[in-house]
Amino acid sequence: MRTFSPKLLLLLLLVLRHHAESGSIVKFLPGFEGRLPFELETGFGYHSTLAKYWANDERVREALQIRKGSIGKWIRCNTNIHYGDDIISSIPYHMNNSINGYRSLIYSGDHDMEVPFLATEAWIRSLNYPIIDDWRPWIINNQIAGYTMTYANKMTYATIKATFFFCGHTAEYKPAESFIMFQRWISGQPL
Repeated sequence: MRTFSPKLLLLLLLVLRHHAESGSIVKFLPGFEGRLPFELETGFGYHSTLAKYWANDERVREALQIRKGSIGKWIRCNTNIHYGDDIISSIPYHMNNSINGYRSLIYSGDHDMEVPFLATEAWIRSLNYPIIDDWRPWIINNQIAGYTMTYANKMTYATIKATFFFCGHTAEYKPAESFIMFQRWISGQPL
């Protein structure tokens, strides 16, 4: 069996991370003979644009036992599909839900460089809702899990604390904290 270059292994990991739980350790890879001489943790960043190169590489297709000619060129974004219903701003929708008495939980990872929490905080401030419970940590097992603030109109904002870079981008990177946050919120308990 052939071995793959480190660059190809990296590309494979970037694709596999979408299918792995946070904190999963990759020890074996298709096309790489035996155990890897190192361990790689999945779940970091958005590099799906590199998937195009990986998925169209003949060596990868051979390692995955894809019959030549059975699968066409893989395209990440199909520009032939019309997306005409873009939402310019979700603020009017959120305000409408708040006015109608619906509770809301808005959350962000505190190390998110893709969808920065600062932007989330800016649109929340633009609503001009009075603060009911000011910025404070929320705790799980005597550890800070993030920070939270409660506003009028039944809105709660929370961050999920990252343990290292990119760990707090989305909920799947911190499943235990996300579950407890949602469980507390849905049951009406303070975070």
